Amino acid sequence: MNNFEELGIRKDIVKALNDLGITRPTEIQREVIPVLLKKDTDLVGQAQTGTGKTAAFGLPLLHRIDAKKNVVQGLILCPTRELGQQVAKQLFRFTKYTGKIFTESVYGGEKIDKQIANLNRPTHIIVATPGRLIDLVDRKAVDLSHVKTVILDEADEMLSMGFKKELDRILSFVANAKNKWLFSATIPQGIKQIINQHLADDAHRIVVGNKDVVNKNIEHQYIVLQKDDKFQVLARFLRSSKDGRGMIFCRTKANAQKLAKQLIARNIAADAIHGDLLQKERDKVMRAFKNEKLRILVATDIAARGIDVADLSFVIHYELPEKNEYYTHRSGRTARAGKKGVSLCLLTSIDTKFVRNLERELGLGFKEVKESDL
Repeated sequence: MNNFEELGIRKDIVKALNDLGITRPTEIQREVIPVLLKKDTDLVGQAQTGTGKTAAFGLPLLHRIDAKKNVVQGLILCPTRELGQQVAKQLFRFTKYTGKIFTESVYGGEKIDKQIANLNRPTHIIVATPGRLIDLVDRKAVDLSHVKTVILDEADEMLSMGFKKELDRILSFVANAKNKWLFSATIPQGIKQIINQHLADDAHRIVVGNKDVVNKNIEHQYIVLQKDDKFQVLARFLRSSKDGRGMIFCRTKANAQKLAKQLIARNIAADAIHGDLLQKERDKVMRAFKNEKLRILVATDIAARGIDVADLSFVIHYELPEKNEYYTHRSGRTARAGKKGVSLCLLTSIDTKFVRNLERELGLGFKEVKESDL
């Protein structure tokens, strides 16, 4: 099926997709959309960041909303404020030519009274971070009794952020929902527990094979060097990539801060996000990065959850991630919307086994580059 009409999407929504330049369904969309449009069902979809999963679940959800009923009918759970806002924005764009379908995004770090006031308006879909939704339910500020479709987006990220208890509680609130759709880049044990406890035994399982989990438009590279040479090699790469924008990953908050300061000292427009930032400080950094006032964003894995910034030409692993799935999350920040991108690992000789493991586990091909190539 080469277009969205063939998948069963309504013409008014297809028209909005065309305006957005979204004309050819991705693999996860081709697999998922016909299943979700056909009948009420539970579904587990394995899809990496950047593969088009928002449309994969968002378009079928919009088909199920009765705009004449001013009750919350759809609930989407996301790991972070940024991803929640992004999903809500996409749904708004998809409904350009439909009847009025209202989506509200709620998340921590914002005054809850303001969000409660917004929810008093007609709302058909709520996009929420788990902690803030629990707060709203406890205050009786939101009614989930009419929810027919609940979606967990980037479920493994929510799990790794410590939201297991909140997810279990929320799913118990909407136990009678006719559709429970879970999307995750990986399916660790905690996600299996959620699937077994809250989804039907006959839930559809659509898994993009491991070899397709990481975007094919990403060129995976590594360079072997001495630990003390890392920063000099990084600086050389940034000079050679000219105006390219990207993200650099460190394991710890302290190292992310230190690296950002080193880059700034080299007159490179950079800043860092990490767990010690207040929400308003994080928002300020992200706004500067999205507005291209910053060329480089240095981040830890947890702090980068849910970030989506267009046109990043590279991701650099200044320090290797702790888990394979973190590598897929990191590298998925580049090569969006059909564009090419580079994912570069800076390795010491002892780290090369990590690359070999990724090649074996994810079916990736890594290219070794030399310092002289930069």
